[in-house]
Amino acid sequence: MRRSFTAALLSLALAGPALAQGQPPLRCAVDGTFAPHAFPTLQGGVQGFNVDLFREAAKRMGRELVVDSASFSGLIPAMNAGRYDFLCAPTTATAERAANMLFTEGYLYTAFQFGIRRGSAPITSLDDLRGKAISVNKGSAYDAWAQQNAARYGFTVQTYDTQPDAVQAVVSGRAYANLGGNTVVRYAATRAPQFVPDFVIRETRAHWSAPLPMGATAMRVELENALECMKKDGTIARLSQQWFGVAPAADDAENTVFPGTGVPGLPGYDPTPREPRC
Repeated sequence: MRRSFTAALLSLALAGPALAQGQPPLRCAVDGTFAPHAFPTLQGGVQGFNVDLFREAAKRMGRELVVDSASFSGLIPAMNAGRYDFLCAPTTATAERAANMLFTEGYLYTAFQFGIRRGSAPITSLDDLRGKAISVNKGSAYDAWAQQNAARYGFTVQTYDTQPDAVQAVVSGRAYANLGGNTVVRYAATRAPQFVPDFVIRETRAHWSAPLPMGATAMRVELENALECMKKDGTIARLSQQWFGVAPAADDAENTVFPGTGVPGLPGYDPTPREPRC
């Protein structure tokens, strides 16, 4: 009986937009200050990669989507309290978080990346940083990494109140490289022609996934199915290039349909084979 009930739920989840008509809008939330993922429009709304991504996913689910903007620190508690169906904000899937919520498979990889001034010698390894100055956004995870590794690799750290200020330090020559998130570094390069993305610390790579409340298994299948179809037809890759200025590689998360449901290796992952129905 339990297996039949689960199969029925999955069939409804994958049946497509025709069965979803007449349902209330889905609700999700973003941190509306995190460009280019989500940031204000001149008209007072919110725009960005994640807004476009999940509006398209909701459309393929046959649902309207209401996107709220709030501080990231309050998003997960609000979702778990029932205010949101899932989060549209880029959220790093970790074992600690996955113990308390469900995650879809990753739609982007997040990783630490350096940006350098155009014409500078590329960074081929972390040893190339010896004797150089690295700029970071004060208080960020990148600041913490730089402070912890400065002595090991022989570089100095310059902290700035904002990421744009840290990028400007590289453009003006005060710092050799800026360390930030890969998507933010790529976006900065589209706004500052003298700033180019460079070396990625690959061991920091993780999934950016959509979190859902515990128990929302059918909704997760439905949402992940939409995201996988968007990978298969190139929609996520096109949005990525549009917003971040670089075409994703064939093995990047934008182009990879992962096996099972969720993030492989994390709590809540379901390894049951499932082909996307588009």
